Amino acid sequence: MNPGLVMYEEEFRKISGICDRLTRDASAKVVFLVDKNGQLIAAAGQSQDLDTTSLASLTAGNVAAMGGLAKLIGESEFPSQFHEGAHESIHMSIVGGKVVLVVIFDSKTSLGLVRLRVRKASDELARIFEQLARRQAAPGTPNPLAEITDDDIDNLFSA
Repeated sequence: MNPGLVMYEEEFRKISGICDRLTRDASAKVVFLVDKNGQLIAAAGQSQDLDTTSLASLTAGNVAAMGGLAKLIGESEFPSQFHEGAHESIHMSIVGGKVVLVVIFDSKTSLGLVRLRVRKASDELARIFEQLARRQAAPGTPNPLAEITDDDIDNLFSA
């Protein structure tokens, strides 16, 4: 995500809804969305037992490393990755060049079903991020963070 990109409640609800639906439709254990800087945007499913901060950071690192490997062999990037474990597997997909959609699943579902459902969810998410970028690029759109001062931040953390 663009560091200046602000997530509005409306878009967050849509994104969360897509992640919830993907969890159900793909019979996944967990779905989460991460920006390429490693910041968790949304999570759905059985995420309460997971260290989502570490997962988000490691996901971004993995995508960056695989991007480096892709460039070495003449590709721009690998838009999706799949890692199969003995009990659980991970499917990662870059959405709109901005974020990474991660699906963790087990043998109760198949890679084919996950890929099918991810394709639809990725298209929907890409449209939301495009709309969000246009919304913020519109002339006269106020930046809700512009009025926050260093003193405001200091006061927040000293309380």
